[in-house]
Amino acid sequence: MANKQVWTATGRRKQSVAQVKLVGGTGKITVNGVDVDEYMPFATLVMDLKQPLVATSNENRFDIEIKVNGGGFSGQTGAIRLAITRALLEFDKNTDQTREDSYRHILKNAGFITRDARVKERKKYGLKKARRAPQFSKR
Repeated sequence: MANKQVWTATGRRKQSVAQVKLVGGTGKITVNGVDVDEYMPFATLVMDLKQPLVATSNENRFDIEIKVNGGGFSGQTGAIRLAITRALLEFDKNTDQTREDSYRHILKNAGFITRDARVKERKKYGLKKARRAPQFSKR
């Protein structure tokens, strides 16, 4: 049996962490051992995590195995999307990065390479939430 080449990457978003394995194949995506369409509750989330593959025309070129934990579905989708982007960059690292058709150029222009650092702000004492103060009563 021939040893297939595997490209791996990690992505994070909010409290979610995703580990992705890219293997040459037919475009099958599994998340935590389950098909992506069964795992994600909304088709828009599935569409969102496939965006790097669509941008680089690789929808049916790789089988993707994903392990993700932490956070909700939106954070997990963002983590998976970043991990897929990083794995595609790992796959394409031997090509000339200055070319217009390099994956790095395509993904950077689409805004997929940058990690979204927004996280929930911590609650402060004396407040109901991070910034929500108790209702003020003059009398």
